[in-house]
Amino acid sequence: MKEKKYGITSKIGRREFLSHIGIGAVGTAVAGKLSGGISRTHAARARYDVMKEVMKYRKIDAHVHVYLGSKPAEVIREADRLGIEFLSFSRHVYYGDDVFDHVREGNDLVIKAMKEFPGRVAGRLNVNPNFRKESLEEIDRCMDYGFVAVKVHNQVRISDPLFYPIIERCIELKLMILMHAEAELGSGGYRMKYDLGRPPNISITEDFVEIARRYPEAMFQVAHICCGDWEYVCKTLRDNSPNVVVDVSGSNNDEGIIDFAVKYLGEDRILFGSDNSFYQGVGRILAANLNER
Repeated sequence: MKEKKYGITSKIGRREFLSHIGIGAVGTAVAGKLSGGISRTHAARARYDVMKEVMKYRKIDAHVHVYLGSKPAEVIREADRLGIEFLSFSRHVYYGDDVFDHVREGNDLVIKAMKEFPGRVAGRLNVNPNFRKESLEEIDRCMDYGFVAVKVHNQVRISDPLFYPIIERCIELKLMILMHAEAELGSGGYRMKYDLGRPPNISITEDFVEIARRYPEAMFQVAHICCGDWEYVCKTLRDNSPNVVVDVSGSNNDEGIIDFAVKYLGEDRILFGSDNSFYQGVGRILAANLNER
């Protein structure tokens, strides 16, 4: 068997990647008897091989956590099962953590994973905007190890002035900023006031619109639109904030998420991602009504 090579040298753009992951509606493998035989439709479905379809398309996972219940080797093993070639790793550092040493320790774990799986993993470094000096120094330190982006949880809103120096450094270094975000379930954009235990400084979609206007040269990634009111997120970002992309990771599997996002944002503003929900992430792409282009 010819060995499959992985590496950053095989670069593809977002448009090219997305052209590989879209397929038409997917059926399930079923068979039934009709008048003593199997109908043509049922016979075709019975021959459907979902894993063959899964492995047909190249995949780059833009949102994966390491050491969040899974060691790097376990994450890579799951990725291999689904043909995910390249993964963007970060270590989850929770909001409310006021010890910057934890941020460094998390980044060190990602460095360890990058060394363990060269050519398969890119690093997203964590910072905490409450620590301006330390965060800027940490960005410089991590760049020496080949990190390609920044990951921030909920320490401050992304539109908070505390974030400005970090965003400006990311612009200089051409680093995309992935931010944990919330959009609680609602109707027509109205947010129901459920008590989800979220901190008051968590970023919402409007925060991304605000910061994207202030820094049009920056690159922002809204995390896991599949964890909340995805319709509201897409509608809010539709006619503005061209420098904001979304990833379709998350554990929720509402029907129509991918189709809706493509309709409102276009394929150039959508990144494939799992947030470690690998089968859900791949499955919702295959189940979407996307054509091959």
